[in-house]
Amino acid sequence: AFRDLNPVAPTHLLVIPKKHIASLAALEPEDQALMGEIMLAIKELAQQEGLDDGFRVVANTGPDGGQSVHHLHFHLLGGRSLQWPPG
Repeated sequence: AFRDLNPVAPTHLLVIPKKHIASLAALEPEDQALMGEIMLAIKELAQQEGLDDGFRVVANTGPDGGQSVHHLHFHLLGGRSLQWPPG
């Protein structure tokens, strides 16, 4: 995980699997354990960052979902109140 170069929240980390997966839409059944590991890693990162009041996890998928990098990654956002809808 590393900090986003253009953060949209006080805490904005990118969490990226080493295995190439183009997007959530490209997941296969054999990726189930990897996705579980990533979610647990995100939980640990949120704790390390002190996001006790909450956080958001985003995975942009496909053109309409705003995906611009064609390798699955997750945005961990927090450190302020995050409104809905986001924009």
